[in-house]
Amino acid sequence: MGRLGRIKAVTLLGALLLPSLALAVGKCERLVATGSPDAPPYLWQDPKDPRHLIGANADLLTQVASELGIKIEILYGGKRSDAQEEVRSGRMDLLVDAPLLVDQLGSMDFIHPALVQNDYLVWTRHDSALAYHSLADLHGYAGAVSQRARLTPAFQVVANEHLKLEKTENLTQAFQKLVLGQVEYVLAGRYAGLAYSQSLGMGGDLVSRELPVDRPGLYLAVSHNSACNDPWLRGQLAKKMTELPVSGQTEAVLQRNVERWKAQMQSPLDAPKQ
Repeated sequence: MGRLGRIKAVTLLGALLLPSLALAVGKCERLVATGSPDAPPYLWQDPKDPRHLIGANADLLTQVASELGIKIEILYGGKRSDAQEEVRSGRMDLLVDAPLLVDQLGSMDFIHPALVQNDYLVWTRHDSALAYHSLADLHGYAGAVSQRARLTPAFQVVANEHLKLEKTENLTQAFQKLVLGQVEYVLAGRYAGLAYSQSLGMGGDLVSRELPVDRPGLYLAVSHNSACNDPWLRGQLAKKMTELPVSGQTEAVLQRNVERWKAQMQSPLDAPKQ
């Protein structure tokens, strides 16, 4: 084959491959995500459209997907364990608020860094004499934590060994016990605590101590069974997760969703069930 013939052959081969290459890169035109339906201000079920989830994580992921040219829908997949199963099975593509757990690494790819860091703080009554500077300061005091809290496994071990923590059904009950003097402190997320204390009218009664006791990350986790799970998507998501903290947008989105949750709780028509 002469030089001209080889050029024509290469050109023809390239033309034939272009559609398949475009398909490989563009196969993920739409993502379906899910997550916990009861974790404000990060994620909760939209009272006006219960098929969908709203919140800070939903807003951040929607923004990221838009920048990548991907359509995304963040759907209610049931309670937290059901939502995780929807993603593990591949019926949905990704979790938008996944805690990093070893037993899930066999079914999902976790995107690093985390979408948000969930600082767990010590909340006390405003007039409390409890002086908190380290975890040892909590020893001997009765505390409470919602059973829905997603603390890191390492902290759970420490808490079980050294802290007197009562588990309540939800954060509302934990804060009620605190206000009534039945416990001396509550462990709650920085923004979740803010959202709940303000929406319950306890903002003036409770105060959070700034030093976090735990900092679990909430990650994007892509199902191994998702047709969209490819190196391009994982790489692009990781790039966006790296850029978000630098942009300063995360804090603004979280604060906005604290106010959003507070407004819904104060409106009988919009208030989600707790």
